[in-house]
Amino acid sequence: MHLPRRKNIYIYGKCFLHFEPFGNEYLRLERESRSLMMLNFREIMGSMRTAHVLLAMRALLVLVFLSWLMIWVVMPTKTYRNKWSAELLSATLSTFLGSQGTWMLIFTFPILLIAVVGCLYLHLAERSRYFNRRLFNDRGEISRRLRGWRKPALVKGPLGVISAVEIGFCFMFLFLVIWALYMYITGGLSEVSSGVAAEYGEKLWEAKLYDVGLQFGLTGNMCVAFLFFPVARGSSLLPLIGLTSENSIRYHIWLGHLVMALFTAHGLCYLIVWVINGRIYELVKWGSVGISNIAGEVALLCGLAMWAVSFPRFRRSMFELFFYAHYLYIPFLLFYLLHIGFSAFCLILPGVYLFLVDRFLRLLQSRRRVRLLSARLLQSETMELNFAKAPGFSYNPTSVVFIKVPSISSLQWHPFTVSSSSSLEPENLSIVIKKSGRWTHKLFEQLSQPSLQCLEVAVEGPYSPGSTDFLSYDSLILVSGGSGITPFISIIRELIHHSATLSAKTPTILLISTFKTTADLSMLDLLLPISNATTTTNFSQLQLQVMAFVTREQQAPPPAANGDAEAKKLIYFNPDPSDAAVAPVLGPNGWLWLAAVISSSFLAFLLLIGILTRYYIYPIDDNTDEVFSYTKRALLYLLVMCWCIAAMAGLAVLWNKKVNCKEECSPEPAMMPKNLWTLGGEIESEPREALLGGVKVQYGERPNLKKLLLEFGDKSSIIGVMASGPSSLRREVAAICSSTPAENLHYKSLSFTW
Repeated sequence: MHLPRRKNIYIYGKCFLHFEPFGNEYLRLERESRSLMMLNFREIMGSMRTAHVLLAMRALLVLVFLSWLMIWVVMPTKTYRNKWSAELLSATLSTFLGSQGTWMLIFTFPILLIAVVGCLYLHLAERSRYFNRRLFNDRGEISRRLRGWRKPALVKGPLGVISAVEIGFCFMFLFLVIWALYMYITGGLSEVSSGVAAEYGEKLWEAKLYDVGLQFGLTGNMCVAFLFFPVARGSSLLPLIGLTSENSIRYHIWLGHLVMALFTAHGLCYLIVWVINGRIYELVKWGSVGISNIAGEVALLCGLAMWAVSFPRFRRSMFELFFYAHYLYIPFLLFYLLHIGFSAFCLILPGVYLFLVDRFLRLLQSRRRVRLLSARLLQSETMELNFAKAPGFSYNPTSVVFIKVPSISSLQWHPFTVSSSSSLEPENLSIVIKKSGRWTHKLFEQLSQPSLQCLEVAVEGPYSPGSTDFLSYDSLILVSGGSGITPFISIIRELIHHSATLSAKTPTILLISTFKTTADLSMLDLLLPISNATTTTNFSQLQLQVMAFVTREQQAPPPAANGDAEAKKLIYFNPDPSDAAVAPVLGPNGWLWLAAVISSSFLAFLLLIGILTRYYIYPIDDNTDEVFSYTKRALLYLLVMCWCIAAMAGLAVLWNKKVNCKEECSPEPAMMPKNLWTLGGEIESEPREALLGGVKVQYGERPNLKKLLLEFGDKSSIIGVMASGPSSLRREVAAICSSTPAENLHYKSLSFTW
């Protein structure tokens, strides 16, 4: 079919008739359409090329990690210890880096390479819209294929809710530990004989026990190599495998128990032999060359102190003691280094190095005071704090920030879930805090003071999950208990934005919330942000059902005479002009800067210790009868490493602060606008009534979760189930989702592990 000229416009290969041509205006629109088509074609082709690059990078990362893992597998074998180790040392030993150069090449360099390439990978993935769509769709298909593996496989037990995938990886790691311990012990005992024992004035069983203690220590070193990966919150390693720093904390806990069990056995074996032989003086031995016993004992005591207060019951009842006791990780690492020497320390250096980089960046971010704009106090003694956020800074729902209020404690940092959505509230970041302890009680008292004009607050984070996988489901069931509703607030606000601004279909939501009293129902008000005047309209476009259960009251109390005016207050602050907005410590291109910090600091570290070794340590070791002290060598290398990390990270932060100075140091901070929800510092009731009008509140009973979950939605639809709150609630939901009738239910737990 032939259409008259100037009667059609071609956009993306589709023909749209234009019945009323407007001369030059029409030609302009036609040119713009063609330019737009070419521009989008180039973007798509560029994104496809980026996708291929990302796939290649992913393959490289997997190959390097498997190679690094294989080194740990073969290291306990006799072949490696008697042949390969000597060959590696002879091939790589130099006067520039010494023996530690070999171990850094084998154990440290691969992981740091993964961290740097991983940063580049995450940066490109965030910038490639085409790849994000492909990745998102692939994740949906993969999750459908592997939903049986991701379902809860173990619900009851001390480890909590564990999926089949986690059980599989745990068994593989335990197999690695058992393999290493078995090979170390059998290989070591095969070299212990009566003649060897007699040389040291020991009986055969004492020599064997002595050797077994050594093998416990070597196996513990392997576990320590993995110990610090889960606690490097800003590292690229966790997002690469789909983990968040909060979800991976329990792996750190499990590894900590295993490490301390092995190190305790290591110390006891040596102690028994020394006591029986009357060699108690070995306890106070600190040789300038070789192993330092005192340093090992101090490190073990620090580890035992942290271990003693880390068990769940003790940690919950005496959290502050647990918090302060964990600062003993500093002397633990220091004396652990002095005990084994820097060459052996290189085996665990990658985890420690990434942790130190992350820790210093967090220290720099925490030194900035952030701009607290307002606070919302609810009848349930719940607080919502609203901070100014840097423009363009985005984060995913269920992110977590750490908060410090110096007027309460200058050391304590407390984690809270972000309740805001960076899409719906581009200029604000909010968190919800429930008064439930001494720290939160003091904070509530301060916020309740009428004379309070400003509050000094420091923020660390936010730490976001790697993806928003809840968007891939047809429906969502959100089950919360008490303050566990907090992470769901950010999800609902994000879906409000998607339903109002994007053409994509948003999942249907069923929110099941359990509260103790009617006053706690006011937490549902937090589903509505106070910084977006269009939310009332947008909220009606979201398919949301809310079922609230009040367990400790049989019926609704009579309404108060003064309404909710005194129970819900919105407080505006007058922040200091020097207060900064919440922003990433390394700016919007944080992954690129993190890659630069890791690579530049490590290269500077290698260069400086090479100069130290070649021109200061090597002349003493090679040209004199003395051997350079292992303790001095370790302290020198540690000092150089910390200086390189501090220098490179500090330069990166200062550069980003200088570039973003106009945004960070605006002379007059933007105050939170008073919109149609606020009137004289109080919250109007219209949006609340619009929300609570569709809420079903039941008193004096708990929800029948099995019935609600199994009867919700179509059996052919894919339903995501998230549970947040007490462990008993999460285990009940997990047990339902793992049952046979719940084939279409995909469970995810949101536990406040931090």
